[in-house]
Amino acid sequence: MAAVIEVLRGDITELAVDAIVNAANQTLLGGGGVDGAIHRAAGPGLLAECALLGGCRTGEAKITRGHRLPAKHVIHTVGPVWHGGKKGEPELLARCYRSVLALAERNGIGSIAFPSISTGAFGYPVDQACRIAMRETVDFMEKHPSIGRVVFVCFDDGTFEEYMNARNEGPV
Repeated sequence: MAAVIEVLRGDITELAVDAIVNAANQTLLGGGGVDGAIHRAAGPGLLAECALLGGCRTGEAKITRGHRLPAKHVIHTVGPVWHGGKKGEPELLARCYRSVLALAERNGIGSIAFPSISTGAFGYPVDQACRIAMRETVDFMEKHPSIGRVVFVCFDDGTFEEYMNARNEGPV
């Protein structure tokens, strides 16, 4: 079966996939944006499990159960805060995707949904972030066919349009 990359506009907390990705902060203890939405939807068990993980560094990823979410797992990653691209932000963001996908593969996850990592409160420009997301995902899926479905879930129309453009451009 061929790998599928989808772009949807919607709520990541409602997807029934093997794992959803949380654009977390370094504490993993919840926050605003998609992080807060995932913690609210998953319930207090997610916070309790995250409290045992000891946080997460930028560019890395950690996995928990999905608790009350339709997704079986949540993979938490910490994206970079945008400082104009001069503090290694592109490589750190690329490392987020590689870390998440490698962790997903190690845990037998065949379908995964990503939010737009770092483009909310962390200020990363969406047009640049989505191209990194697509490039890293396509590269990983070509080498690791065990992940058969990746969904990029966009919260707003502008982000959705940028992700659709990046996907339609083909290999980046």
